[in-house]
Amino acid sequence: MALADLATPMAIRVAATLGLGELSGTADELATATGAHSPALRRLLDHLVTAGVFEAESGHYRPTELGAQLTEFRPLLDINRAGGRAELAFVELLETITTGAPAYPRRYGHDFWTDIDADPELRRSFDAQMTWRFTEQAPQIATRLDWSRFTRLLDLGGGDGMLLERILLAHPGLRGRVLDVPASASAATRRFAAAGLGERADAVAGSFFDPLPTGFDAFLLSDILHDWDDAAVRAILTRCREAATPEATVVVIEPLRDVGTAMDLHMLMCFGGSERTAAELTGLAADAGLELRRSGPVSDGRTALEFGVSQAGPR
Repeated sequence: MALADLATPMAIRVAATLGLGELSGTADELATATGAHSPALRRLLDHLVTAGVFEAESGHYRPTELGAQLTEFRPLLDINRAGGRAELAFVELLETITTGAPAYPRRYGHDFWTDIDADPELRRSFDAQMTWRFTEQAPQIATRLDWSRFTRLLDLGGGDGMLLERILLAHPGLRGRVLDVPASASAATRRFAAAGLGERADAVAGSFFDPLPTGFDAFLLSDILHDWDDAAVRAILTRCREAATPEATVVVIEPLRDVGTAMDLHMLMCFGGSERTAAELTGLAADAGLELRRSGPVSDGRTALEFGVSQAGPR
């Protein structure tokens, strides 16, 4: 029953959403600070004391060392942000397991991408979540893979440009572009200007399902393909192959399936996507007319697979 308990994980999410990880005080004081109902908040806090997330003395509540992590992980836990909102779709998991269809549309009436594109705050929170997730990953990716082999890099679905920024700062001879939805492309443009990269980086609005800009010798798909089913992955990789010269490289960076089963289940529930093995990604690339050239770890928990245009064409 401890594994089946929903009270504790939901209490943690509500506490993170209210910003309790950085507050202390009586239940009345915390209710005033967060806009909560004081008697109900007291019961939430008492449960979190039992769970070791808060401690209480003479009616005064404060986060424990464990509870302080509510602030650190708020981008993932806050149910008003894209990541935390998506997690709540797990209540529809039965539908996903019985039909194979993602749960997110069943809960919210439309798919994840439509949902966040209709709400600028959700889109901003999603970009911020991706940036937060890559705080440690981005410097590793920028230095562990030899980006200096390339002259122009197109980062597909690159969000607000954080990863491309790190890559360009580590490789002064490289130029790059982010392609993403308009709001993310605008955020990337601002990031590049603030970093002094305006001469070497830009961002354009677009979709990786549409014909891609040409003239790039490297195409980057970082944490993109696991968001999509096999048919969509083939379509994305086909667009890369169509825009690539025979010498160009398509760099796919993904957490492979053996990294964690929970994330694989999340991809299925939220997007109808999948964490895949290297062999599965290589097979999908072959279907799109790309062949594996090399692969290896590029950051903690992520692998880079480099594909080139296959002379044999699509499989």
